[in-house]
Amino acid sequence: MKITKKSAAFASIAALGLSLAACDSPAENEAEENIEEMEDARDAQVNEMEAEGMITDEQADAMDDQTDAMEESMEEQADEIDEM
Repeated sequence: MKITKKSAAFASIAALGLSLAACDSPAENEAEENIEEMEDARDAQVNEMEAEGMITDEQADAMDDQTDAMEESMEEQADEIDEM
């Protein structure tokens, strides 16, 4: 597995998120766990497709960016759970 600046930044953000998780409701925590599982599954799929030569590095990067955007949007929605 190659370590990129993006994956290092994501790990830092994830660590920060975990430190803030104590402030979240159980429903929000569950939603965020589901989001993380979805992201991990999609990242694994993209990495496998890239390793098998099914997609280029550029396509993998674009898919990773799309996954990150989806995750961010979904986490913003999860944050609103406590505000309802």
